[in-house]
Amino acid sequence: MRNGLDAKSAFPGTPAADQRVLHRLSLATGPTPEGADPVAGVGVVVAVKTTGLDHASDVVLELSARRFTYDEDHVITRLDRPYVWHQEPGQPIRGLAVSPTLVEGTSIDRAEAAKVIGSANIRVAHNAMFVRPFVDELLPAIEGMSWACSIEDIGWQERGCESSKLGWILSQCGYFTDPEVSHAEVDAGIQILRSRLETGRTALAILMENGSRDGWLVRAFGASFHVRGLLKERGYAWNPTMKVWWKEVRDRDAEEAWLDAHVYGGHYRSTGQGADFEGVTWSSRYAR
Repeated sequence: MRNGLDAKSAFPGTPAADQRVLHRLSLATGPTPEGADPVAGVGVVVAVKTTGLDHASDVVLELSARRFTYDEDHVITRLDRPYVWHQEPGQPIRGLAVSPTLVEGTSIDRAEAAKVIGSANIRVAHNAMFVRPFVDELLPAIEGMSWACSIEDIGWQERGCESSKLGWILSQCGYFTDPEVSHAEVDAGIQILRSRLETGRTALAILMENGSRDGWLVRAFGASFHVRGLLKERGYAWNPTMKVWWKEVRDRDAEEAWLDAHVYGGHYRSTGQGADFEGVTWSSRYAR
């Protein structure tokens, strides 16, 4: 990723190469100074704040979204205004995600939220696996639409970043946000999508390329307890409800070969009939 951090006179007498300056992120509504016409598509960055981490029992306190247009090179060319909705949860608010006084007596305009978020070609969230199920539950009108993840579909750590946390990536782009601003997270998401990676392409271009590829949801049924370490190293996660190890892959043949060699045909032979492969697209990816 290109380093957008520079300094000329923040500390007089100190070489600019030895300084890193972060600027407060402020994204104006309207055209950006990048890209060109015509518009190739519309995206929207979506974020939520919730009462907890459980999709079954917790609810959304704050929903924010901001649309943008992009050109054929996936350069963001125009920004819509940010939208923020709040709702009183009807249950105690744990932690400091949202002040109880901010949501008291409020409710989300679901028709408006569905119209804004559903009008884009692609919905993007930082950790879409967490965000999408909450949004699908809240806005059933947009269930089944395409989603992408600005963590998984870009692969920051594989590109040399120390962390995939939104604030850390944003700081590498040269910016910080004010946590008291409700739409700070969606603005940060847009800014990292604008960044240029090592190839010169935008992060949005990489996300769209990876997100649009079909994949396979793999469930390693009957995997022996003794191979759990291998599965974890391979990137599998345990689903306590289905009691199965699972992950998504884009190359089915390679994964079938690995499972045959290490899980179903290894020293600790598993008891199941084999792995289940379910096709996924960005219309179903990250859904619960």
